[in-house]
Amino acid sequence: MSACVSLVIRRSSVLVCAILVVAACSKEPPKPPPAQLDVTTMTVVARDVPVTAEYVAQTQSSQAVNIQARVSGFLDKRVYREGAEVRNGQILFQMDQKPFQAQVAAQQAALQRNQAAFEVAKQNLARTKPLAEANALSQKDLDDAQGQYEQSAAAVEQSKAQLLEAQLNLSYTTIRSPVGGVSSYAAIADGTYLSPQNSQLTTVSVLTPMWINFSISENEMGRIRNDVRNGQLKLPEGGQFIVQIQLVDGNLFPYSGRITFADPSYSSQTGTFLLRATVDNPTGQLRPNQYVRAHLTGAVRPNAIVVPQRAVQQSAKGHFVWVINKQNQVELRPVVVGDWQGDSGWFIGSGLAAGEQVVVDGGLRLTQGATVKATPYVAPKIDPSRVASADNVATAAQPAAASMQGAVVYFAAGDAALDAQAITTVRSTAAAMMGIGTSMTITAYADRTGTKDANVEIAKQRAAAVRNALIGAGIASERIRLKPPVDVTGGGSDDKARRVDISMAQ
Repeated sequence: MSACVSLVIRRSSVLVCAILVVAACSKEPPKPPPAQLDVTTMTVVARDVPVTAEYVAQTQSSQAVNIQARVSGFLDKRVYREGAEVRNGQILFQMDQKPFQAQVAAQQAALQRNQAAFEVAKQNLARTKPLAEANALSQKDLDDAQGQYEQSAAAVEQSKAQLLEAQLNLSYTTIRSPVGGVSSYAAIADGTYLSPQNSQLTTVSVLTPMWINFSISENEMGRIRNDVRNGQLKLPEGGQFIVQIQLVDGNLFPYSGRITFADPSYSSQTGTFLLRATVDNPTGQLRPNQYVRAHLTGAVRPNAIVVPQRAVQQSAKGHFVWVINKQNQVELRPVVVGDWQGDSGWFIGSGLAAGEQVVVDGGLRLTQGATVKATPYVAPKIDPSRVASADNVATAAQPAAASMQGAVVYFAAGDAALDAQAITTVRSTAAAMMGIGTSMTITAYADRTGTKDANVEIAKQRAAAVRNALIGAGIASERIRLKPPVDVTGGGSDDKARRVDISMAQ
């Protein structure tokens, strides 16, 4: 009996041990806590933000004077140096003076003859008048003497006028600049006979002040009015914008100006109307007909939210940012972007509220719900001598659309149609390029995955869609040049393989 109990006890012990071993093996080892990703963040703040409207502009001399010959004759020589700056009153051309000097001499002789005849008539009248009063001469003799006197006096005045005309013609043979400015080339060679048909000699353009011409479309003006009416934009008092000039190298021109003229009507060809700013140019750094960028400062967006460019990402569904919640986890937040605000970044129309934490750097590695380790974002210092892409209060958000270098148009995967954002980009680009006469190059991109022929074909369709949209926005077709698609490494979800670049031809 004791042997049986001992056997049962041993079997029970083995069973318990086996159960404990199985239970121990069934438990998984504890998972390590998820790694925290390092990101930089900023706190969303609503504040009044000064904005700058940026436009492609062209300089124009405030007084461009055509130098023309006033008399006909042979051109002896050009006195000035072509292209040099000239002073007011400086001699530019010299005509042959000998024929005009002869005319002056002839008119002087005629004047002397008429003056002598006048003296005779004067003395004759003086003798005739007392004799007629004494009835020694008839009334007819007195009238003849009086008429001869008046005719002689008139002949003297006529000779004086003819002499003055001859002297003026002689003075016109020395052709001077009526203004100070920069001279153009000589249109007529020395020794040429000048006549009313070929009297244009050169042009002198005043350098200071300089006019800055740029255009605003009707759509832009409508958006500005809507923003002002809705309280999203506050214009300067009396519309007195300060106009700063950005040169082609990116540097600011040291003198600013103000708008002095606004065309009262829209152009029937472009749908835009002209604005003109006047700026001092004492050193002559600006020259007529050069392309610059006009920055209109003075407007303010009240209670605006601005985030850095790197904080905003774009997908096929639109723009989004990463927001950190109280658990240090990130959430994908769709946002509606507004205008481009230079070095500050994007205006956010909706999707963010003041006080929220937005990821600035490190967003490319994030996924929904990822835990992050945040450090404050430090904004880079801005060089005050240079201006980056400034906000355009009249165009939709797209930094490249306001650039003289062009723009980038993105497409959804597998689609060659322009969405609303792409249409806005194209229209903004067309408005910025409207006043530039050089050609525009369109380059589409195709990824290397899948069927190459299909990728190249959709790239061509996207390029054609952008070209047609530019033409519809007012860009002349002869200005647009299509380039063959370019291969890039990437799939259909890669933005680089779903874009079309619009650039200015060099």
